[in-house]
Amino acid sequence: MTMIVVTGVSGALGGSILAGLRDLDELEVAGASSSGDGAQVRHADFDRPDTLERAFEGARVLVFVSAGYAEDDVVLARHGAVVRAAAGAGVEHVIYTSLAGSGEHLTIALAHRWTEARLAEAPFDVTVLRNGLYAELPADLALVGAAGAAESGVFAAPFGQGRMSVVAREDLAAVAVRVAAEAWHDVVAGGSRRHAGRTYELEGVSAVGGRELAGVLGEVLGQPVEYLPVSLGEVRPVLAGLEPYRAGHTVSTFANLGAGLLEARSSDLPAFLDAPRPVLDLIAAVVKSGVQG
Repeated sequence: MTMIVVTGVSGALGGSILAGLRDLDELEVAGASSSGDGAQVRHADFDRPDTLERAFEGARVLVFVSAGYAEDDVVLARHGAVVRAAAGAGVEHVIYTSLAGSGEHLTIALAHRWTEARLAEAPFDVTVLRNGLYAELPADLALVGAAGAAESGVFAAPFGQGRMSVVAREDLAAVAVRVAAEAWHDVVAGGSRRHAGRTYELEGVSAVGGRELAGVLGEVLGQPVEYLPVSLGEVRPVLAGLEPYRAGHTVSTFANLGAGLLEARSSDLPAFLDAPRPVLDLIAAVVKSGVQG
């Protein structure tokens, strides 16, 4: 059987990629997830390597959606197991969702760059999709600050004067669908493989910071909202209830943002999309839905 398998389909990105590929009638596509029942979705538990090779059986193209937040050693073990299982299952082309270059100094970058290195050593073709930070991230931060902004007219956040380049998750899913479908056609045709050995920087083409989020809040709330930078030290107590690795990754994001390191200078995204979704509109929609809900 010639097919594409997509991992992590219980998550938002993997689920969107699977849905997009299934809309292309000529493709045979299967999803894989730790919650899969083996019928509609294959069971593939990254923490149980024995489940992986069977889940990838018959796949000539694998869309490997990264395993998400966990301690670094856990992510490395998961990703290493996927690479080994893909090789054992005879997968010919792996497409991996990594992290964009603007995030190079983030703590989450370690696992992504390690995985890219393991994939480069593997016996199959590889395409790395270096995904930019999701626009949903600043949208959620703005929503958290909405109640305080409504009361005080101030949006307080530890962004300094920095801005982050962000992209809609659905745009990243659309790129993955296109690359996976084209990779599948190339594998079946047996000729040159246009995406083999390629790394695409899918940075957001728009950047947002504290002032932009304050502006969105002002529009949604119908009142002036001012941005007030606060220190990392003031934020740490608020993060105390999170798992330690999540708190660390969150502080790393704020620190990189404040240092001005999260704004991209170029992007391959426009080469794949007619027009990326306007991120400020997306952020406004999330905030408006949350405030009204």
